[in-house]
Amino acid sequence: MPIKKVLVTGGAGFIGSFIVDALVERGYDVTIFDNLEPQVHNGGIPKYLNPQARFLSGDVRDYEALKGAVKGAEAIFHEAAMVGVGQSMFQVRKYVDVNSTGTANLLDILANEQHSVQKLIVASSMSLYGEGLYQTKDGRFVEAGERSEGDLTKKRWECYDPKTGEPLKSFPTPETKEPRSTSIYAITKKNQEEQVMVFGKAHQLPVVALRYFNTYGPRQSLNNPYTGVAAIFLNRLKCGQPMLIFEDGRQQRDFVSVHDIAQANILALEKKEADYEVFNVGSGQPISIAALADVIMKEYLGARASARAVPIDIVGKYRKGDIRHCYADITRIKTRLGFSPKVSMADGICELIVASEAESCEAKADFQIDYLAKRKLVI
Repeated sequence: MPIKKVLVTGGAGFIGSFIVDALVERGYDVTIFDNLEPQVHNGGIPKYLNPQARFLSGDVRDYEALKGAVKGAEAIFHEAAMVGVGQSMFQVRKYVDVNSTGTANLLDILANEQHSVQKLIVASSMSLYGEGLYQTKDGRFVEAGERSEGDLTKKRWECYDPKTGEPLKSFPTPETKEPRSTSIYAITKKNQEEQVMVFGKAHQLPVVALRYFNTYGPRQSLNNPYTGVAAIFLNRLKCGQPMLIFEDGRQQRDFVSVHDIAQANILALEKKEADYEVFNVGSGQPISIAALADVIMKEYLGARASARAVPIDIVGKYRKGDIRHCYADITRIKTRLGFSPKVSMADGICELIVASEAESCEAKADFQIDYLAKRKLVI
């Protein structure tokens, strides 16, 4: 039967709300299930929430509330999660409870209660890879292990060939790379994905896991100190404070617009070729963190004649749990689902800047660094 009724857990959040909009636009009957996490929403329903979607207040840790939300759904996008590497390293119980146990609740309901669900799509994460894929000077592909504290303390930021001691060259990371999680957040996302994929195959329920790379765009909370780095940089720029960059700023990531993330989710829902598969969702274009700061500065100053530049402060410190390089190989999702990133970095940052006009700046990144440093998680 064709799918009409869709549930989006975490549908009031940054990514979830764009998935909701895309579903509504395509004529689906959408229900949002969200606990309105105070750190993100300050306990209030966001103004951007699509009025054509039904909103249910609830937490994925609440079995009965989640069971009620699942009733009647024909497809589920499981977006509900605690996000952020740094925070996960000291709020361990909460991250495991929300991400791992919340997902277990959902699957337990699907296993033991009557339902109409025909497909389940889970928001996975590039963080589960740990380090990305690397290549040696002689052309061998290798999977780098976690960087040693000895190297990091000496500001030896790169990953090195254990045989020769030479720096490794970063390479686009495919879905076949072995996960090597380096943070509690990454472990919980890996666990979410594995639970869903194992469950789906066992119960013959089509499932899809989308490994999001660094997502940015409108509705990303600028005042959450554990939000994405693009939003943190923009917030500090608006506050007239230096952009703080760990290590040497040359670490590479893959930044993808939230609009392209929503596109990938619709493809995952509507194409059978997605069933029981795992896909990277990124731009396929690596950029260093320092270069990202430059782009944000350039676009912000170009949009506002009265704006002033701020220093880009490369602090030479590192956070435990961080990795050096990881950016997406998106060959699989392009060839199998027809995915094509539509939003350029410049256009996406401009959109984020415009959307941020309504938000006041609150400099909380220093609080985050101090908090992590006290726990010896920033060195």
